[in-house]
Amino acid sequence: MLVTVSLGWALLQTGRFLLSPLLPTIITDLGITEATAGIALSIFGGAYALVQYPGGEYSDRWNRTTLIVPGLVVLAVGFTLFGLSTGLATFLVAATVVGVGKGLFAIPSRALLSDLFTAKRGRALGIYAAGTDLGGLLSSGIAVLALTYATWRTPFFPVALALAVITLVYASQTREGYRVGSTSLELRSTVGRLVQSSRQRETLLAFSLFYFMVGGFINFAPAYLAQTKGFSESLAGLTFAIVFAVGFAVKPVAGTLGDRFSRRAIAVTGLLVAATALVALVFAGSNVAIWLAVGLLALGYKTGFPLSDAIILDGAPSGGMGADLGAARALFLSANAVGPAYVGIVATYVSYDAAFGGFVVCLLVAAALLFRTG
Repeated sequence: MLVTVSLGWALLQTGRFLLSPLLPTIITDLGITEATAGIALSIFGGAYALVQYPGGEYSDRWNRTTLIVPGLVVLAVGFTLFGLSTGLATFLVAATVVGVGKGLFAIPSRALLSDLFTAKRGRALGIYAAGTDLGGLLSSGIAVLALTYATWRTPFFPVALALAVITLVYASQTREGYRVGSTSLELRSTVGRLVQSSRQRETLLAFSLFYFMVGGFINFAPAYLAQTKGFSESLAGLTFAIVFAVGFAVKPVAGTLGDRFSRRAIAVTGLLVAATALVALVFAGSNVAIWLAVGLLALGYKTGFPLSDAIILDGAPSGGMGADLGAARALFLSANAVGPAYVGIVATYVSYDAAFGGFVVCLLVAAALLFRTG
């Protein structure tokens, strides 16, 4: 199940991260501004965030499979719609459908791994989270091929097909039946657990700032490199792959270290490294300096993903892990969804450097909050 859900996560992230290196071409082809593109990506992020909590609670109350399988099906449909997009309206519909499907899959699959792996929860979540970076690596290469030999729409079709195959594989492996029970939500009690102490409130704020930075950076990094650093679209896409190559190696290690030592201390270190690297990236002039800064930035911020999930799950009751993680990630991903709109608007009316400078402040404040609660 670890392999299957991790591959499912990697595949959906491949499709999702195709949007980043293809974004300059999409903007030109659809005749939209960067601000409009940022808002479109925020709609995707908003749909993803909105489904987090109900997906998590229903996976606790019903079972994991009842949410995971429909989530994979909706994702396959959504990526097919991306491939069929001919205008902004269709693009927005596709973004919304993919966001909903990703939300249905994300929390139940994490909760499933938390059920199966207790002593090594951090390592399991680190392997799962590395699927993001495997997907990012694949998307970077696929995007270059698409821009060279096809159109930006072409690669979304094989992603949709691969997700359909994973759906069949998971359905044939799971030992759970499909069960639908009560549809009521216990949001008040879940939120009460999450915010009952100042330590937990500050933790939620810290990771919200972290996710806000990630949402803006990951969506606009190739466009930033192309427009501010003078990279070609292909070189920007290949440079973007550094982020995922580093993350693929770092996440399982970060999760394992979190099992052995303090998750918060490791997260603080990563945030400080990322803030330093982001400053270096803004001021870097040569290609080598830019590549080093991007690699260091990835080394710093990629540690945060398995640690944030594990910190929330550590404090959740055994029967409410999906609900607590879903509610927390709904908050994180709401902040994440605002990130692209922030970068798009600031880049359009001020500059990319100003937008990224704001992210440095976010990372430093997040690190300070986690240090206080450590």
